[in-house]
Amino acid sequence: MIKEIHDQDFAKETDTGIAVVDFRADWCPPCRMMDPILKSLSEDPQYKGQVNFVSLNVDNDKQVATQFQVQGIPTFLIKKDGQVVNRMVGARPKPAFEAELQKALN
Repeated sequence: MIKEIHDQDFAKETDTGIAVVDFRADWCPPCRMMDPILKSLSEDPQYKGQVNFVSLNVDNDKQVATQFQVQGIPTFLIKKDGQVVNRMVGARPKPAFEAELQKALN
């Protein structure tokens, strides 16, 4: 499951363990293209309970997006114990996204 978060709970939701942050907007077609991929990964037994999948709408919550210099959407951050270990901009196929996620897990 992907949890929608906001500026005020960003740190609490992403500073422990591994988190995948999806910076997105409702009007963004590439963001919507990534929805089924992220949903599938978030429900995968290999990641469930090990990776926190969260989504932040840049139209509603601009502070964190500005802090992380998000200029294009979708932008994905993979954080490990509060530190950004990977940043991806734009839609990508599930195998490519999963390969980047695996790097953070190893």
